[in-house]
Amino acid sequence: MRQALTLVNRLGGLWLLVGLAAVLVLPWYKLPPPDTGGGASLLGSALTEALAGRWWLLPPVLAMLAFAGLRLGRGERWPAHAAVPWLAGAAAILYLGQAFGIGLRGPAIDGIAQAMPAAALGQPGLGVGGFALGIALTGIIADSLAMRGFCRGERFAANAVIFVITLLTLFVFFPILRLGSAALFTPDGVFQPGLFVTRFTAPDLWGLDCLVGDRKCGVVINTLILGILSGLCSTALGLALALIVARTGFRFKGALRAISILPIITPPFVVGVAIIVLFGRTGVVTGWLDLLFDIPRTRWVYGLPGILLAQVLAFAPITFLVLLGTVEAINPTLEEASKTLGAKPFATFRTVTWPLLRPGLAAAFLLAFIESLADFGNPIVLGGGYDVLSIRIFFAVVGARYDLGNAAVLAIILLTLTLSAFWLQTRWLGKKSYVTVTGKSDAGLSAPLPDPLKAAVYLAVIPWILFTLGVYAIVVIGGFVTDVARFDLAPTLRHLSTAFAFEFGQFGLQLYGSAWDSLQTTVLVSAIAAPLTTAIGILTAYLIARQNFAGKGAFEFGTMLSFAIPGTVVGVSYVAAFNVPPVDITGTMAILVICFMFRNMPVGMRAGIAALSQIDRSMEEASQTMGANGFATLRTVVLPLIRPAIFTSMVYAFVTAMTAVSAVIFLVSARHNMATAYIMGRVENGEYPLAIAYSAVLMIIMIVCIAIIQLLVGRRQLGRRSEMHKPPAALPAE
Repeated sequence: MRQALTLVNRLGGLWLLVGLAAVLVLPWYKLPPPDTGGGASLLGSALTEALAGRWWLLPPVLAMLAFAGLRLGRGERWPAHAAVPWLAGAAAILYLGQAFGIGLRGPAIDGIAQAMPAAALGQPGLGVGGFALGIALTGIIADSLAMRGFCRGERFAANAVIFVITLLTLFVFFPILRLGSAALFTPDGVFQPGLFVTRFTAPDLWGLDCLVGDRKCGVVINTLILGILSGLCSTALGLALALIVARTGFRFKGALRAISILPIITPPFVVGVAIIVLFGRTGVVTGWLDLLFDIPRTRWVYGLPGILLAQVLAFAPITFLVLLGTVEAINPTLEEASKTLGAKPFATFRTVTWPLLRPGLAAAFLLAFIESLADFGNPIVLGGGYDVLSIRIFFAVVGARYDLGNAAVLAIILLTLTLSAFWLQTRWLGKKSYVTVTGKSDAGLSAPLPDPLKAAVYLAVIPWILFTLGVYAIVVIGGFVTDVARFDLAPTLRHLSTAFAFEFGQFGLQLYGSAWDSLQTTVLVSAIAAPLTTAIGILTAYLIARQNFAGKGAFEFGTMLSFAIPGTVVGVSYVAAFNVPPVDITGTMAILVICFMFRNMPVGMRAGIAALSQIDRSMEEASQTMGANGFATLRTVVLPLIRPAIFTSMVYAFVTAMTAVSAVIFLVSARHNMATAYIMGRVENGEYPLAIAYSAVLMIIMIVCIAIIQLLVGRRQLGRRSEMHKPPAALPAE
């Protein structure tokens, strides 16, 4: 108990020390502010800048000095004073007001400049001191709420909840709100609300000409058509794969499961490039068809057919994993009852099995649909003249004419389509019950597939397997031959040398390849983001599964929102939010790490919740009974028991950071380039062998890193008796 109280008291004092250092010692700004003529120092503290004429920084300084006075007068329980929450809340409001009210070019409201002339000079973004004060005020508010019973008075839990809410607000909700406001401004920064309606209703967005003639449809209609087709095809193929594994005697089920892992570790553009190498106008298959069967060469692969083919190839294994769990969870006794009542196999599948698959089908379709909307790599490679929202958003931001407002409108449309898909999924499922796993025995045998259905799934799956093997054969050999696209299969390491040349010289190891910078940045960002993503995801899962506090339902919904937002929208919203003060971190490595953290944290959260649901709370209660606080219980009891969830979260976060493109393509810079951006540049230049070679190297690195993560995380040890330690069987009675 004494150790717990000591940690609590240290935590309370920690926020006060951080706040005092933030306003008295640490540099408040990221860059030197404009000279006010009052003797402002280079990167001075908040107190120094306030005395130099920036009087709007004085309230935070006075607030921290007031907290220090309370600490001296009230002792260790100073956060319990009635004035603390009001003072901390007022300080936080003033802190946010001065940060967002005065920008780089001056104040947002003219009255501020009249009251404080120095504000007309503007101020740069927050530096170490500015961010440290935000952390300190958040901690003080959390301590004050804990003293008043929030999270049953446990300071660790209260601090965790408040900090997660603050981070979600800053890095999820604020960028979306900032993106929405950007849609109301002209490219020159002039506020013009009517422009939103003009942009939203543009004919090139909603045109339906492709449905009645040979002309093109609008970009939104194109995106919807592609998303629906990709979702339907991926779900159907995923269901066929799941039925083969769960309901047939297929001999190569292990190979199917192995193939399902490949898209997860495949870098973007690779599938599209492989399809071009196989089926492009000068492709391998196209050439053989022309030579053997006199089938003319065409460009059919560019446009909707090629994008759809690449997306189904990439998304079908993911829908397979979703549907496999659904198929295996169906209680076989229900199907046996139907058979007992005289139903034929196909009637049993139609009336019993198919309705029970609806939740899995809805989840698989929704996943494939959202992934299709957010997909950037395949449309940029195979799009041809088929325009989709992700490509249009990209060129609105990085094109010749920077138009963030137009990109914001397109991103809002994309987000609306995603949320509408969530709503339609909920309506389709309705309020019916799909529970089949109960406490009763379900020892029956699953019904075999009807013969016509079995033949159909085999006809769908076998060509897919052959096609997938062909695509990955291109990936394996394409980077190590002269030019696989022209069927020049002479072995060479030239492409690897171009990307990853090195030598040992007088000054040690020297890296000369053009891809080293992007590879080092990618591995470093992924290595930093993976544990941070896992930490915040598992911590959030612990708060949801083990803590009770006001607003818990809204808290859980907010944590899942970042996963529902397409990556393209995330990238554009980060550009809108963090390209200007007060949080101007665009172009830094920090924004890449933050993007991956809050994009992928829901996966770790759901894995953690699932793992915690299998652990009895009595072990945690025993730990707390013996005097351990919430943090010690989490560290010594909970985390060792949920190592599988930690491994899942860390692997997903690392692999996603290595292969993501739709969000980071807007956030990379010349100094901090990512591997996916480098590969995209090579594909645009037609350097397919180099892109394939780099992708193969990335896949090898990911496989090695997954093994290392498994070694570091370890396995969960539950102390159960193994086969070797079974007691000897009793001798039969004579």
